[in-house]
Amino acid sequence: MIKPILKQIINYLSISCITFLFFSCGSNSNSSKDHLVFRYNEYANINTLDPAFSRTLQDNSVSNQLFNGLVQLDSDLNILPCIAKNWTVSNDGTTYTFSLRDDVFFHKHKLFGKDSTRVVKANDFEYSLNRLRDDKIAAPGSWVLNKVDDFKAINDTLFEIKLKQPFPAFIGLLTMKYCSVVPKEIVDYYGSEFRSNPIGTGPFKFKRWEENIKLVLRKNELYFEKDSLGNALPYLEAVALTFLPDKQSEFLQFIQGNLDFLNSLDTSYKDELLTADGQLRDTYTKNVNMIRGPYLNTEYLGFYLDSETPEIKSELIRKAINYGFDRKKMIIYLRNGIGNPANGGFIPIGLPGYNESIGFSYQPEKSKQLIEQFKEESGITNPEITLVTTSNYLSFCEFIQRELEKNGLIINVDVMPEASLRSARSNGKVDMFRSSWIADYLDAENYLSIFYSKNFAPNGSNYFHYKSAQFDSLYNKAFTVTNIDERKHLYTTMDSLAMQKALMVPLFYDEVIRFTRKNVTGLGINPINLLDLKYIRKN
Repeated sequence: MIKPILKQIINYLSISCITFLFFSCGSNSNSSKDHLVFRYNEYANINTLDPAFSRTLQDNSVSNQLFNGLVQLDSDLNILPCIAKNWTVSNDGTTYTFSLRDDVFFHKHKLFGKDSTRVVKANDFEYSLNRLRDDKIAAPGSWVLNKVDDFKAINDTLFEIKLKQPFPAFIGLLTMKYCSVVPKEIVDYYGSEFRSNPIGTGPFKFKRWEENIKLVLRKNELYFEKDSLGNALPYLEAVALTFLPDKQSEFLQFIQGNLDFLNSLDTSYKDELLTADGQLRDTYTKNVNMIRGPYLNTEYLGFYLDSETPEIKSELIRKAINYGFDRKKMIIYLRNGIGNPANGGFIPIGLPGYNESIGFSYQPEKSKQLIEQFKEESGITNPEITLVTTSNYLSFCEFIQRELEKNGLIINVDVMPEASLRSARSNGKVDMFRSSWIADYLDAENYLSIFYSKNFAPNGSNYFHYKSAQFDSLYNKAFTVTNIDERKHLYTTMDSLAMQKALMVPLFYDEVIRFTRKNVTGLGINPINLLDLKYIRKN
């Protein structure tokens, strides 16, 4: 009997040949087509190809190849036109009017009739956003329309959105894949199976998906965008994904040249690939390129404040943990210098509102003092906490465990599967948990919403069950402020309120790190780690 990992590797090795058969006709060898296929592995798997349900980074990266929205982000996170060629905003900041391109076509499908396709019109966006907010669909992305009062197609090329109140960050929300345009006739035909039969407008179109094994996308010959020289995009003919769940197997496939791209840095191979100071080892510089940059991702430990555990409820203990370990040392030894120590608040480096002075520095004596104060006030002589994490972050939690034991606090580390931890965290079943917050859109409000009292989990992202009238008042006020500097000040103030209560322990602000084979160009990098494959060439 073939072991599961070995079986997946065998399935993986066949994918290139299978892909080549889609566009290779026998006169040339498969190897002559290799430069037209981009191959990578998604160890975390994907859940759906329907953008309305695209809630994870890996789902978004695939959706980004298949679908477009009104607007899009460039590599510097500037908001650019996409299917909307331009837009205007009313003087009161509540009405957005988008002028659409008239040369954007859906991917070909027999349901479109004799031409097998049709032009995207404004009423397609009306349908797509109505579908997103449909309670029967229960799309996880429906929240992006919470600030929207109404929207409508004025004619084929004009689309209007009216907000309940001004919200300067709204245009950033529209860059999310949730807001992609989909064709009504195709969605109606497939129903819930649209998740595995996607039809969009993106640079690549769907060809084949064997769940947990492989996914193949083909070039969209009708794609509307061109490069700066007027050449049609994308350059590639196909994208081939595999889903090997083992990161070391993924690394070996990359080193052997069977993958073109590696989008992770795992403890199982980080020391093999990188030096202690985060440089690519000489062994790999001939065949591998490395690019890195800021990532809008805060890794943290959170506390459930409605816990019955005295240590969790104690601000003294929560602050003692924040003071009790060296974040810089942790980054150097556990991540080879990749990432920035989180000595500020919850808002990461790169977003307005970030302030490095509002967090906790490494002060072990202060940590010990706070733990001793807790012992005296509570009568608990051996304070103890259980921290729940996933296997990927076990080394970080064990590092913190060892450091805090020196200060007089016992931390037990439990490991759960990712899905189980997410559920337990949302339902208040864990007192202390490791988690991360990756930017959904480019405004610090996205980070601060996690502390808003009306967002209590499980119906929202306030996993801490933190409630503060002062915080809520500032949070609501921020929606009415259009001045960037004033909003920035409000965001910093809110972040500092959360830090004063030590609701969480920021660990580090992550970095995007990407490895490609030397023959790959045009991949680039961006602070939300979203894959954009339309500019990729393989030489």
